[in-house]
Amino acid sequence: MALPVFILRLAVCILAFPMYLLNFLGIWSWMCRTLFPHFLAWFSEMYNEKMASKKRELFSNLQEFAGPSGKLSLLEVGCGIGTNFKLYPPGCRVTCVDPNPNCEKLLIKSMAENRHLEFERFLVAAGENMHQVADGSVDVVVCTLVLCSVKSQEQTLQEVYRVLRPGGVFCFLEHVAAKPSTWNYFWQQILDPVWFLLFNGCSLTRETWKTLERASFSKLKLQHLQAPLSWELVRPHIFGYAVK
Repeated sequence: MALPVFILRLAVCILAFPMYLLNFLGIWSWMCRTLFPHFLAWFSEMYNEKMASKKRELFSNLQEFAGPSGKLSLLEVGCGIGTNFKLYPPGCRVTCVDPNPNCEKLLIKSMAENRHLEFERFLVAAGENMHQVADGSVDVVVCTLVLCSVKSQEQTLQEVYRVLRPGGVFCFLEHVAAKPSTWNYFWQQILDPVWFLLFNGCSLTRETWKTLERASFSKLKLQHLQAPLSWELVRPHIFGYAVK
């Protein structure tokens, strides 16, 4: 399968050469950063409709991880435009982290629409370097559709582990690589380089569950599922939680 994948991937990259040229000139990345929040607004509405039950399940017990004060302190990594806010428990103190400053306008709108939460701050930062967040300072960290696009999953999970208090929980919902023996995986391999440019650094072929299994968490509960999405390339998902 390696030779057909290489040939087809090369053909796709040749067809996408203008996009690569714009990226080399710095124009494409600027366009993506500017337009991506608006794509998120459209995509998140569709995604949340399809994945509502799984998200509710994932966030159903968050309040149980509140600290001694009874207030739940939550950090969302790659918060985007805040599409998860409506699912968080009332009174939750939320810190938002995202590397794209262009998300802030739509994020503020989401904050205004979710008065049941207490918003602490929005940090423009990558998941690999959240030095503004103190060690052991949050009860819950949330990542949804983020680990597919961070530069280093290992460093991001190290940062998640660092900021969590002992006994804190990391909740995740991510699309991942399909099983190697499937046609879906075949096409994921071919389209991955162009997909990476089109969707702001997103990768189709990450085996994120393996990175989670290697991380330092004391407990990991993880499930594989096929998400009911129209885009078959991103149907393979994992969701679950890890405890520090």
